[in-house]
Amino acid sequence: MSAPLDEIRERLRRFADDTAETSPLYSHLAGHAADDDLVAALLTDATAPDPELLLAAVQRVLQAEPFHELTNYYPALGGTYGPDNGLWPMFRTFVVERADKVRALVAARVPRANPVGRAALFYPAVALAARQAGGGPVGLLEVGTCAGLLLGIDNYSYRYQSEQAGQVAAGPGRAVLGLHCALKLEPGQKGPTIPKRLLVSARVGLDESPVDLDDEDEYAWLEACVWPDQPDRLRQLGAAATARRKKPPVLVKGDPVGDLAAAADRISEELPVIVLTSDALRGFPPERVAAFRQAVGDLAAARTTVWVSLESYAAGLFPDRPELAADAPILGLTRWNAGRETTTALARTSWHGERMHWL
Repeated sequence: MSAPLDEIRERLRRFADDTAETSPLYSHLAGHAADDDLVAALLTDATAPDPELLLAAVQRVLQAEPFHELTNYYPALGGTYGPDNGLWPMFRTFVVERADKVRALVAARVPRANPVGRAALFYPAVALAARQAGGGPVGLLEVGTCAGLLLGIDNYSYRYQSEQAGQVAAGPGRAVLGLHCALKLEPGQKGPTIPKRLLVSARVGLDESPVDLDDEDEYAWLEACVWPDQPDRLRQLGAAATARRKKPPVLVKGDPVGDLAAAADRISEELPVIVLTSDALRGFPPERVAAFRQAVGDLAAARTTVWVSLESYAAGLFPDRPELAADAPILGLTRWNAGRETTTALARTSWHGERMHWL
């Protein structure tokens, strides 16, 4: 069923407002698209009329025309121009002339993301989970894994910078990907223990539609879903994809609730399981979140399991912490003791790993 045009316009306006600071390019384009029925209507054939889907579809088409003048506005494609009065007319002409290609992508695709920078947020939390699980090697099970790039967390290097503790380095010295994260601590707070290395012996990703990076079209779509005025995220994606080919994870196609136990069976029973979710609960109704929590709890009843989550407050993991109700995601750790679930908020973070406020 097609979405009403009024709803699409409103979504585009809201997206433009939400991205004003983080993506001036997409904010500019979405704001103009909201007032242009011809462009906005391209989303009517989408399963869900997500502005990111329209913009990713246009970028995917533009990837195939690297010498088009519009690429001058796309830093990820080598451009250096900022949004100006010439951007929208050029963008609109490009889209209208290629409307059939854009419409076909919008109808067939959904936005996909595998923000590798989040590994810098997960690293200290996974280290804590590993210590609580016994301190030895662990198996990682990421739900909503996309291409499984977060599962390479032990293959990346990290630098954490804080006013109180200075700089802390972790990970292999010659990693193909280095990540930096600003770490804020409360006065007098020691902060997280950040070990030099993580011991990961198994990595399994569960996704309803996992991305095969060996498929050129799938990889190109994943690139197109990276916001073009955030080229560092594109660099991280490429470096992580290279590292993944050396130590590929096991990717399982399945439901996050119904197939969780079967995916965990891919990890040796000798290893504790650390379940990871990274914005995987977005859009889940409360009953679906409850079912997922029960599935992880059932797994914890059968074997040592710790859940490390990076989710919004809206996911409902911290109903007794209303002070956390803001746009920033919450890094959390959930354990089970004799069947009792305990969830701890570890940090407030940015969505892409640049900043972390340890609680």
